[in-house]
Amino acid sequence: MDNTAARSAPPSLRVAANQNERERTQHNVHINHQSENQPMTATMQTKPTPANTAPAHPTLRVYNTLSKRKEPFATVEAGKVGIYLCGPTVYDKAHIGHMVGPVIFDCIKRYLTYRGYKVNWVVNITDVDDKLIKKANERGISMLQVAEENIEDYQSNLAALGVDQIDHFPRATDCMPEIIAFVEELVKQGNAYESEGDVYFDVGKDAEYGKLSNRSIESMQGEGGSTGERKRHVADFALWKSAKPGEPSWESPWGAGRPGWHIECSAMSKKLLGETFDIHGGGLDLVFPHHENEIAQSECCHHKPMVLYWAHNGLLRKGGDSGKIGGGDAGEKMSRSKGAGGLADLIKRQGGERIRFFLLRTHYRSTVLFNEPAIEEAGTGLEAFYRLFKRYTRITGHDFYALKPNTHRSESKSDGEAASAAAEAASPAARCRERFIAAMDDDFNTGGAIGELFELSTITNKFCDEANLEGDGKNDMAAIAKFTSLLTTIKELANILGMFLKPPATAGKGDDLTAKLMPLVIEVRAAARKNKNFAVADKIRDTLGPLGIVLEDRAGGTEWSASQTGLGGTAPGDSAPGDSPGAKWSGAIMGLLIQLRADARAAKDFATGDMIRTRLGEIGVTLEDRAGGTEWTLA
Repeated sequence: MDNTAARSAPPSLRVAANQNERERTQHNVHINHQSENQPMTATMQTKPTPANTAPAHPTLRVYNTLSKRKEPFATVEAGKVGIYLCGPTVYDKAHIGHMVGPVIFDCIKRYLTYRGYKVNWVVNITDVDDKLIKKANERGISMLQVAEENIEDYQSNLAALGVDQIDHFPRATDCMPEIIAFVEELVKQGNAYESEGDVYFDVGKDAEYGKLSNRSIESMQGEGGSTGERKRHVADFALWKSAKPGEPSWESPWGAGRPGWHIECSAMSKKLLGETFDIHGGGLDLVFPHHENEIAQSECCHHKPMVLYWAHNGLLRKGGDSGKIGGGDAGEKMSRSKGAGGLADLIKRQGGERIRFFLLRTHYRSTVLFNEPAIEEAGTGLEAFYRLFKRYTRITGHDFYALKPNTHRSESKSDGEAASAAAEAASPAARCRERFIAAMDDDFNTGGAIGELFELSTITNKFCDEANLEGDGKNDMAAIAKFTSLLTTIKELANILGMFLKPPATAGKGDDLTAKLMPLVIEVRAAARKNKNFAVADKIRDTLGPLGIVLEDRAGGTEWSASQTGLGGTAPGDSAPGDSPGAKWSGAIMGLLIQLRADARAAKDFATGDMIRTRLGEIGVTLEDRAGGTEWTLA
């Protein structure tokens, strides 16, 4: 087993491989005849795999980009997980591509916590970079100001998508002492060299350089121009860059300058997670050169594996209709260089929970094709859950979101609990729950887990129908208790995905005016149906549908619910582009009521026309009939 195989093998095989690695290393040291005070060369470097890795989890397996296979999950320290996810370079506003990794790893942390692990999750912020400096010069403000604006935007968007599990947001500018010390150590060991104020990593000193991306040094091309002339090999990369006039800089042993991109992550991950940690995440586009260079820096510095599991998510690519997110052709990666942006506006149009659900529907290693119709389709699926939650409230009088599910999976039970659990395991709902857990154990397969949530929702609705809980069975306490248990299981599993933690704005009633107008619309529709005026009734439903407002006719009356589907600026009425979703709802509904009143008057149905005017007046809306049409104002 060679060095690469030894470190990429499952943890159970690493100890055995380590002995062979030590024997080969001792042989290499002997044949090089290096004295103790000489810099260590690539053939002398020992990178032993730690022998004290905790026992592997019995069922959880994680795909490792380094080994190209799923491996049993074993951590550096028993019961603890350290995760590092590469964060944004904050030179501009965030786009939806920046949310893919955080949403996925927020879900991964929630699941590992559910499984009993104590998780420490780090997402770095690159706040010093050529692009930041360029943006600051273009705007005539400091690099710090540019960074602060975009960090606030990034974190605001994370919060909107329910990403709240991140423990640390280290900034490169706050870790300058650690970065400089890291570079100094690499220079001291002979793995890096200074050239005209710059410091470069010598890829020729790392015998395993290219192992993550499966590339050879000979096949690599580095930077050209003046930097190429200062390097020993074209693939050598910058650890420290000498300052140019007018640029932000920090003092170092090599003069004033700033760090290269790759060294920042090695230094920050070491500071917060240690020399070896469990999971390093990022998009597939970071495998080379960024993560390849991180491995080289860290493992040559510490002579041990940097990371046990490299987890890379698939990229978000533009679908056929990507709304206002950015330019570029369909199928291209979402990036700022392709004109991507506008995430805050997308969240206003679609809602954070819907976007999160859209991103989790597929396995994290798969490519995601982005377009707004696909997000709206995901929203349609969510509405089925929202309707079930409202059904629970109607039947029990309690709020679904107030349910208190288990937050950890119990691995041991008493004899009585085990017997009860065995009986319950035979139920369809219990089998759904186990398949959900199996999907998440299988490399965090959120797509498969969501499929089981839908199945559990179907089972729950079917039970409610069969028990007739909205009819003769409404007083069956045993059936209601089981119904509540089913909903609690849904919440337990959904919360692992970061879903249904609180009522989303997209599932609510819009603004106050909309909430006052909708009962009038329902009343007009009910009167039209009673009088067999189905054209009017259909017109109401057909107008509300594109707005994302759904009417449900029940024995106790008609109820309505609203999402943001169709509220991308296309709503009719007097609302202006850029208005809030609530304003678009109310503007569209007022347009509908004015038209219904006009139709009633044209048909000489003055009673309906007068009723609409009177009821609007009661909620503070005044109508003024003018030659060009009817206008309305709100008191």
